Amino acid sequence: MVSSRPSPPKSKLLNWWESLTPLSRLLVIALAAPLTVLNAWAFSEIFGYFESLFVILLVASLLAFLLSYPVDWLEQRGVNRAQAAIFVFLLTIFVLVGVGVTLVPLAFTQAQQLVARLPEWIDSGQRQLVMINERVDIVGLPLSLDGLIAQINDRLKANLQNIAGKTLNVALNLTVLTVVRLLDVLLTIVVTFYLLLHSKDIWVSLIQWLPARIQQPFSQTLRSSFQNYFTGQIILATCMASGLISVFLLMKVPFGLLFGLTIGLMALVPFGGSVGIGLVVFLVALRDIGLALQVLAAALIVQQIVENIIAPRVLSSVTGLNPFWVFIAILTGARIGGLLGVVVAVPTAVVIKEALTSIRSVRKADEIQHNTHADRITKDHSTIIKPNNETPSPTNTKPNPTSTESVLEVKE
Repeated sequence: MVSSRPSPPKSKLLNWWESLTPLSRLLVIALAAPLTVLNAWAFSEIFGYFESLFVILLVASLLAFLLSYPVDWLEQRGVNRAQAAIFVFLLTIFVLVGVGVTLVPLAFTQAQQLVARLPEWIDSGQRQLVMINERVDIVGLPLSLDGLIAQINDRLKANLQNIAGKTLNVALNLTVLTVVRLLDVLLTIVVTFYLLLHSKDIWVSLIQWLPARIQQPFSQTLRSSFQNYFTGQIILATCMASGLISVFLLMKVPFGLLFGLTIGLMALVPFGGSVGIGLVVFLVALRDIGLALQVLAAALIVQQIVENIIAPRVLSSVTGLNPFWVFIAILTGARIGGLLGVVVAVPTAVVIKEALTSIRSVRKADEIQHNTHADRITKDHSTIIKPNNETPSPTNTKPNPTSTESVLEVKE
């Protein structure tokens, strides 16, 4: 009789859960839910208390992580790591200062001019809606834009004027913020340079706290997820900003530099480019609806070129996440960490997904190994008990001619 295959081993936690009665399970869930909420609240309070320190460490870690790849590339070609780190660090500061000196003042000036002209653009948009409403009445379509015109005149104008008043004082606020946060900026620069020099030692000391069998997979997953995501998003945002600025300047779109930079910066986050295009088209439509349609067409063409030609070569589906979960991750990151949370939300979600996939694959591998071992045991057991059940074959009942002749010779 062949023995049945044993069931795969279950974890202790699963065995304990199955041993509970339905009422006990409800009690466990009822006790675990408040503890989870309490732990989340305690974590949020701790994060709020040490928020500046966490932000400095996280920003410095991200910067050092991105800069470590050119440093490693130079180190592989025989350059000393300290010299490579100093060169890459100084080159990055030089590029950032150059961009800040050239593009930022122009964009800031255009932003001030845009804020000053917003009331005129709102009036222009209202006049265009009135003209459209009159043409609709002439045609006889059952459509009235009076309510929309009234809302633009009341709510939108008041809100944009409020924003304009705040933005006109942005220079003073920026100066005060720079003075207050100057120490944080200096600490971020120092920590970034230190992490850039000793990133390998620090990373090895951190992953040693993990179990030995998952140290290497976790390190590779984390590095590849963050590297591919941030590198890809920076390249795509740069291409988007460069293409849109060039197109807007050729089309003579007002504030083309500001609009192109805005869309490019928002493209650093998934779905941000589409939101930026919608915002720019809305603002241009206040001034001229025809020009807004041209801006929309040009922006969509550039976006499709970037997403369908450049993105597959750069990103190569590094996230592997459904757009729904990407959206949920962005909202969660914004709620937890604000702008910084939005930046790190997607790669963090990718790491969590890869971790869950690895756990599932390990469980499947253990189950397959267990089933293979069980099959081998069953086969061996069947081989052992099979000879005892065999009947003598007909060939074994035939007399041996040689032995018969020998017996006759002895008798003679």
